[in-house]
Amino acid sequence: MAPFSKPETILKQAEGLVAVGQTHAALQSLTEMFASKRFRSTPLASLEPIMMRFVELCVELRKGRQAKEGLMQYKNIAQNSSVASIENVVKKFIQLADAKVAEAQEKADRAVALLDIDDLEAIETPESILLGAVSGAENRDRTDRALVTPWLKFLWESYRTALETLKNNARLEQIYQQIALQAFKFCLKHVRKVEFRRLCETLRLHLSNVAKYAHQAHSINLADPDTLQRHLDTRFAQLNAAAELELWQEAFRSVEDIHNLLTLAKKAPRPAMMANYYEKLARIFLTSGNLLFHAAAWARYHAILRVVGGRSEEEMTSLAGLVLLSALAVPLGAEQREAEEDGGKGRNSRLTALLGLPKMPTRQGLLKDALSRNILKSCPAPIQTLYSLLETTFDPLSLCANAAPALQVLAGSPDVGSSLPVVAPSESSFAPYVPLLHNVILARLISQLSQVYSSVQISFVMDLVTPLTGSTLPELQEQFPNTVSSTKDASSVEAFIMLSARRGELRVRLDHAEGTLDFSGDESTQNLFDGNLRTLADALHHTLVTISPPPAQELPGFEDLVASAIAERKALAVRRALAGKRRELVAELQSKHDQEAAAKKAAKLRKDKEEEEKRAIEDVKRKEQERMRKEVESIRAAETRKLAEALKARGKNVDMTEIEHMDKDQLLAKEVQQIDKEKRELSEKLRIEDHKRQQVEDRKSFEVNARTTLVAAREHHVQEMETKQRLSRMLSDYTAARDVFAGRRGEEYARRREEARRKIEEEKAKRKKQVSAKREEERKRQEEEDRLRREEEQRLDEEAAEREREEEARRAEEEAAQAEEERKVAETKAKAEAEIANRRAEREKAFEQARLQQQREDEAAQRGGGWRARTATASSNSPAPAAESPRERPTSGVFRPPAVRAAEAASGSPVNSQPSSPAIGGSGAAAGSAGGGWRARLAAKDAGGPSSATPSGRNTPEPPAAAPSPRLAPAAPASKPQDDDEGFTTVTKKAPVGGGGAWKPRHLRG
Repeated sequence: MAPFSKPETILKQAEGLVAVGQTHAALQSLTEMFASKRFRSTPLASLEPIMMRFVELCVELRKGRQAKEGLMQYKNIAQNSSVASIENVVKKFIQLADAKVAEAQEKADRAVALLDIDDLEAIETPESILLGAVSGAENRDRTDRALVTPWLKFLWESYRTALETLKNNARLEQIYQQIALQAFKFCLKHVRKVEFRRLCETLRLHLSNVAKYAHQAHSINLADPDTLQRHLDTRFAQLNAAAELELWQEAFRSVEDIHNLLTLAKKAPRPAMMANYYEKLARIFLTSGNLLFHAAAWARYHAILRVVGGRSEEEMTSLAGLVLLSALAVPLGAEQREAEEDGGKGRNSRLTALLGLPKMPTRQGLLKDALSRNILKSCPAPIQTLYSLLETTFDPLSLCANAAPALQVLAGSPDVGSSLPVVAPSESSFAPYVPLLHNVILARLISQLSQVYSSVQISFVMDLVTPLTGSTLPELQEQFPNTVSSTKDASSVEAFIMLSARRGELRVRLDHAEGTLDFSGDESTQNLFDGNLRTLADALHHTLVTISPPPAQELPGFEDLVASAIAERKALAVRRALAGKRRELVAELQSKHDQEAAAKKAAKLRKDKEEEEKRAIEDVKRKEQERMRKEVESIRAAETRKLAEALKARGKNVDMTEIEHMDKDQLLAKEVQQIDKEKRELSEKLRIEDHKRQQVEDRKSFEVNARTTLVAAREHHVQEMETKQRLSRMLSDYTAARDVFAGRRGEEYARRREEARRKIEEEKAKRKKQVSAKREEERKRQEEEDRLRREEEQRLDEEAAEREREEEARRAEEEAAQAEEERKVAETKAKAEAEIANRRAEREKAFEQARLQQQREDEAAQRGGGWRARTATASSNSPAPAAESPRERPTSGVFRPPAVRAAEAASGSPVNSQPSSPAIGGSGAAAGSAGGGWRARLAAKDAGGPSSATPSGRNTPEPPAAAPSPRLAPAAPASKPQDDDEGFTTVTKKAPVGGGGAWKPRHLRG
């Protein structure tokens, strides 16, 4: 990678390269700058001119990918410090690409103009005019593909690059929306429907990724009202563009996007925006043929415009007529049809939510809502007439005739569906509803006829529909494919009637044999006469009012009479209700009994009937299967016979008597074999004939070619002989001239040849010297390289040997150190184990000695209990202790040192008389006289404190304890025993009066 240079230097280098025509090199130098690590630390004031020049070069060379990478890098640097700089660069990029498209368009126009006029002075003829009309469009298309289309593709890629660069960044949100609006204008200007769909999908994908990148810095927050409003403005522009391009599916998706954004809004959107929303939604529903929701959308649109105001009286009148007319154009039974088409998929609920309605609209609900808002009085007169004919009056014989003039007035030029923002529709926008009203009028006609007649002639119905059939309809099939009239001819009327009957909207049967429409199963008797009775009651009421109008002034007391009459009527109604209730109860009891009996009887009859029907059905099925089997067998036999006859006609030997036992597949196989055989025979025959014919043709061709070749050879020989004779006349002149020139140039040729040979020899010698010198130098260089290589190898070998020696010495030292460490560890471990064993042995020995000592003390206590009590009594009576005779103290069970026991064993008698049991504890002789061992001593210490001892080790008499132990009697004071380290007390020897001492082990004796 080249070293990083200053931005100003790189820009100057790029300008210099552009000046000399190396545009690609200039772009490459700017691109390399973006790859440098120091690019991020460069000031934006220096980078912006470079980016401007960079996008200019990218547009000039149509390098969209490099432009995208550069814009991404620049956005990552500048988004935290200067958003305006990014906007300037992106706008410059789009402007340059747009300018290139305009320039290419101008070039294409000039090229087409020049192609159209080949000769400027030629006079146009009819032939030239006709040829120009035929080939002009093709020339235009070819020119556009060559000049305009590449720049259009680059401009489209530029819009996509800009949107990808600016997406999901709150600081770049405004410029992002501006680029999106410019992309919509691009699609509208150049009528790019495919690109518009891709643009909508891109915007939808960016919006769906808002939640995905919510954790990043500068993420978009749709909870912000300004941000949400900008997104809504963009989606409304998208909706307008889709409507203008007539991409209704994309328009519906845009409506869903707008609805999803509106659900996030915390405040209500602008009324003008919602009016545009409902107006586009109404157009979408009309195009898709969903007339029920189309009428609901117009109703919402009218409600918003009434609240907003600002419209003229004519515009509001026309809009009111459109609302009512769209509701009248909804087919009868549309609600049931929509529910059946929905089938639980939730489509109707979704469309209802798009319109902001609490429930699904209905035709009657829309008409009632229009009447409640006084729309009927604001409508034009033809629409009021249609409403009266369809919804209030009952006159099937004159329905079509009365509606035809109003429909003819509404049928105007189909100027429908302009995409201008929020403009009230004109009367010409009523034209698409005329075919739909024809269908509604026809359905209403059939419904009213079914209430009056049980059957009518088809010709009679066609006569009634004639006013609609003869009227002119606007041609709107291409713009509104779902607005087709069913009254164009008799077949259309019949198709409409049968379709309504199949949907269940009408109960009618079409009888072509009689030429009638049968309504006998249409409605019940009550429904049949409801309409007629209502009409009769209204007519009688109007007649009475006309004949005898109510008096201007009522008679006195008339109100009281009316009130009493009303009260009597109410009382009579109550009595009638009570009587009717009683009759109903009696009838109910009787009917319940009758119903139970009838139910049992009906159940039995129904069961018998079901069994009979089941048997009948089984018999019918069996007979039908038998019939079908016989038919199949007869058809198979007939086909088999036909195949056999065909094979026999072709010469195949087929036994006709065995046809019944033969299978169709076998005959087919034989037929296939026969066809293959005939095919092979025919092919062989044709091959032989073709071979013979080919031999004849080859022979003829050979003879013709031989004759032609021979004639041509003879002619060529004659021509060559003539040429030889012609040239032989100048042979002598040629020879003389050649000799002259050869003699003149012979010496010069010899001299030059000798000089050339000499130069060649000199060059050879020089070349030989050069080659020899080069070879010598190569040999010396090779020897030097060999010497250096050998020295290097020797040095490397010595270093390797030295490293090996050092490695061996280090390894030996490590092994010795490791062995010494292991030895020390083993010794330490052995010492620790020995010490642990000694301690364990000493502890066991001490425990054993203590156990034996305790045992001996217990035995001694049991044997000497009597004299110890006497001793304790005597000691309590006399202050001075009396020494006990050794002969009075038993020797068994008393501890003696090993040396004493050895001396006793040698002499056969005890060496020293054993003293009495020493006192344990220092205070009082009661504990000491008990002889309880180390446990007694510890108890005495806890009870009375430490004992006193003389420095010489002799025991001094102690006063008797204040509270002697209840277990032992107080005893005379004795000498303090000496404790050893094993936890038990040694027994001291009874010393004479003049001296003595305690027993000591051998290692403690002086």
